[in-house]
Amino acid sequence: MPFNKDIVALATKNTLFREVLSTGPHSQVVVMSIPPGGDIGDEVHPDVDQVLVFVAGEGAAILDGERSIVGPGRLVHVPAGNRHNFVNTGPTDMRLYTVYAPPEHAPGTIHRTKAEADAAEAEHVPATTQG
Repeated sequence: MPFNKDIVALATKNTLFREVLSTGPHSQVVVMSIPPGGDIGDEVHPDVDQVLVFVAGEGAAILDGERSIVGPGRLVHVPAGNRHNFVNTGPTDMRLYTVYAPPEHAPGTIHRTKAEADAAEAEHVPATTQG
């Protein structure tokens, strides 16, 4: 189903660690909120490109071991196979939207916290989904 919404507004008001908003056959749109001191988690997607756009907060991108600053208006492209993590270094939630190509998560996935996301991944338990 086509998706046409104010993504900056959706990302700015999002309080969930991860929520999949739209999934197509070749890409997926997700909003994320990372609390102060939190991170997305060190990871590599072997077959998935990821584009992240930051709309609120401040943090650090760690891309293949290189650290750089991220904040509102910053876009980061992580090609498949690149190790990456994003850390919230500020006093407020860091909010962003991200596009995975191809999709990385089940349609409708919701992870309220990073702990919930980590547990689902470790146990291969399906995420909470919207009905």
